[in-house]
Amino acid sequence: MSNLDKFYMSEALKEARKAFEADEVPVGAVIVHEGRIIARAHNQIKMLKDPTAHAEMIAITQAASYFNNERLPDTTIYVTIEPCVMCAGALVLARIKRLVFGAADPKAGAFGSALDINRKKLNHKISVAKGVSEDDCSVLMKEFFKKKRVK
Repeated sequence: MSNLDKFYMSEALKEARKAFEADEVPVGAVIVHEGRIIARAHNQIKMLKDPTAHAEMIAITQAASYFNNERLPDTTIYVTIEPCVMCAGALVLARIKRLVFGAADPKAGAFGSALDINRKKLNHKISVAKGVSEDDCSVLMKEFFKKKRVK
């Protein structure tokens, strides 16, 4: 785990905190190309009333707009939580080169937890780094759901 990975994950955590403050599940994502953040997003499912408005999906859309292309080669996405099946599929379709995530998602994670999309016979594999700033990422998630249970 490099210092750069930690830095970009801290940027994804800033996005996750925005979701937390908006009473959305606190997931944040940033997409990096050639050392520059080209997209940043957080979950906006409730706000947009859209079940697909995950941080990763919004960030992919922003990055595709940046490149004016549906393919995002030579990019890395940093996500605070292991992406779900929907987001994993989108990352494959976008040809994201590398995924870095913080905390695993045992119930819905699609990069080794609930399933591993890289083990499917698809036409693109994504390099994966797990557990970057894991404690910070999981604490935010635990705090969010603890707050929900109190209500």
